[in-house]
Amino acid sequence: MEEELRWRVTLITSKSGSRITGSLSMSPKNQNSWLLRTQQWLSCVGANILLLTQAFRRKFIIPDFEVFASNMDQLYYSTQRQEGGHVADYIPQLAKFSPNLWGVSLCTVDGQRHSAGDTKVPFCLQSCVKPLEYAIAVHEIGTEHVHRYVGKEPSGLKFNQLVNAKLLQHKNTVLKGIPSSSLQPNSNKAERFDYVMEYLKKMAGTEYVGFSNATFQSEKETGDRNFAIGYYLKEKKCFPENADMIAALDFYFQLCSIEVTCESGCVMAATLANGGICPITGERVLSAEAVRNTLSLMHSCGMYDFSGQFAFHVGLPAKSGVSGAVLLVVPNIMGIMCWSPPLDRVGNSVRGIHFCQELVSLFNFHNYDNLRHFARKLDPRRLSLDDRNKSVVNLMFAAYSGDVSALRRFALSAVDMEEKDYDSRTGLHVASAEVFQSFFITAYIALSIRWGNTPLDDARQFGRDGVVSVLTEYQQMYLCNNGSQSKTEDQRKLDSEGCGLS
Repeated sequence: MEEELRWRVTLITSKSGSRITGSLSMSPKNQNSWLLRTQQWLSCVGANILLLTQAFRRKFIIPDFEVFASNMDQLYYSTQRQEGGHVADYIPQLAKFSPNLWGVSLCTVDGQRHSAGDTKVPFCLQSCVKPLEYAIAVHEIGTEHVHRYVGKEPSGLKFNQLVNAKLLQHKNTVLKGIPSSSLQPNSNKAERFDYVMEYLKKMAGTEYVGFSNATFQSEKETGDRNFAIGYYLKEKKCFPENADMIAALDFYFQLCSIEVTCESGCVMAATLANGGICPITGERVLSAEAVRNTLSLMHSCGMYDFSGQFAFHVGLPAKSGVSGAVLLVVPNIMGIMCWSPPLDRVGNSVRGIHFCQELVSLFNFHNYDNLRHFARKLDPRRLSLDDRNKSVVNLMFAAYSGDVSALRRFALSAVDMEEKDYDSRTGLHVASAEVFQSFFITAYIALSIRWGNTPLDDARQFGRDGVVSVLTEYQQMYLCNNGSQSKTEDQRKLDSEGCGLS
């Protein structure tokens, strides 16, 4: 017996952008044959049945994902032309990245995915890990405990500036690892790191999350300013009781050195956008309270001392890092990870900031965009009127030609089988006039066009005796059982003719 090869197959529904992953066995002789047995198909799609149902019925948060992805590509390429900024060099390991690298990935709350550019290149989260560790801390030990040591006000100062103790508590307790110093207090350093890593992997839907030891060592060797701030905080009693400041800083450097790609990072952002539930695995990773608090802080102080400008112009929660990453959350819609190493004077990615600004200029994603009256922006959440017109035309043509497979597909895709044209004509009217009898069980036979004709009238007018017989039988089976209900004139007409009632 020949040894079977295990093939990992990724099925991508092109218009939804969603990924369904499964595995199947294939003989070496049949590597070009993709004929699946029923059991193989079920094993491949069984865990994704809800996703498939949404795809077929076009019930995703962004129904026309193909058009949306095209718009995102245009934003990507227009932003790619942006120049300026400098790659961070105060951490030597970061200075090795090319300034030409530029990638954008997005993941919606339904698991729709799109990427453009250098989205598979690993890079360190740096400060983008701070809201994630804050969310984990709030989820595990509660808001009240965390905010004994963490403030809520942005300082408006440079992220590593030495200032008075009160401002330091507001500014740096979120940023310098104090929330994580309360996590797993009885664990050693390795166990604590693994604990946070497991959370991050869950947020990323088990996609790539790694660690750069070279960056970690580089951070420690050049972390004098962080050590100075840490000692000052320790003197002013800003750390939790019995917390080891050196261990907390070491842990902070480790977390900043965690690696992701744009593709895995956008899933983390989408988990925040989805209220703490990973859209890829469906697992609840964070509590709703932890996500709400995290997004609130990201909105007010996530972009260093550009946070006010970002909140004003973009209006979305985000966090940047000196690696060139921007973690952007569009609540209840999607998460986006942008990455380009060149930074502006305040430490934000030049291309990342420009992309976010262009995004909300094109789409009504700003938190305070009016969704009803602001027509100049696109709303990708809405189906266009063209889609409704196309569905009516497709339904009519399928009924006219007797395409039973197409009619079944429309019904299973949640298409309204009673859609009407400009004359209030339904597909059933068309099918009745053309002697095709496959449409009848999918629509209500008493519907009339604006001239007053029901499908039964059309069948009689065109001499379709077989259709008349089927409609009459249907009427006797279903309509006669509803005698106690009020009837329209058309229903009474059908009753009198088919049920022998006066």
